[in-house]
Amino acid sequence: MRVLVVEDETALRELLGRALKRQGFAVDLCADGTDGLHCATEYPVDLAIIDLGLPGTSGMEIVREARKRERTFPILVLTARSDWQDKVEALEIGADDYVTKPFRIEELMARVHALLRRSAGHAAPEVSFGPLTVNLSSQDVALGGEALDLTTFEYKVLEYFVLHPDQVVSKMELNEHLYEEDADPESNVIEVIIGRLRKKLDPDGDWAPIETLRGRGYRFRATG
Repeated sequence: MRVLVVEDETALRELLGRALKRQGFAVDLCADGTDGLHCATEYPVDLAIIDLGLPGTSGMEIVREARKRERTFPILVLTARSDWQDKVEALEIGADDYVTKPFRIEELMARVHALLRRSAGHAAPEVSFGPLTVNLSSQDVALGGEALDLTTFEYKVLEYFVLHPDQVVSKMELNEHLYEEDADPESNVIEVIIGRLRKKLDPDGDWAPIETLRGRGYRFRATG
């Protein structure tokens, strides 16, 4: 999953970037509103964290313009302002949640995970598909009640499928949402990861949860 962070305070921006990467997210960092607006409207973003008090284009304007252009990803706004009107305005123009500075990074990460779950239609952190259970907060995976050991990238691919069940997902889409903007993943990396996932999710060949659609990509079956 790919998260955009628009924050002009260098220390906070870098802290958020490190925290998100530790959680397995691909992260794009912007230091001002102008770059942030470009990324929010042009990049394949799964969630955005946007400071309201930005140089150049304001955080409010980024939220407003992103929604105007029908970008539907969840938006979490950061604000140092105590005025409740700012929070109300941000929510009314399209933000999904807010955190007031200073905040604990654990709280922000919990809100990020909750927003991603809700955007995919899941109220609880634990979701099940056939014999598979995935906890989107703890990132624990179980198959038939037994813990499943996945690598970081295997989990990231599985998480993207779980949040987009029964949808056709192209290899390009997976690359865009799993890798940093300047990354250059090898052309067969996605195929290798999906091949390993298939063996781990369906060792006996009874379920076949990941379909290959020739010339289109992949589809994760929500029912087993």
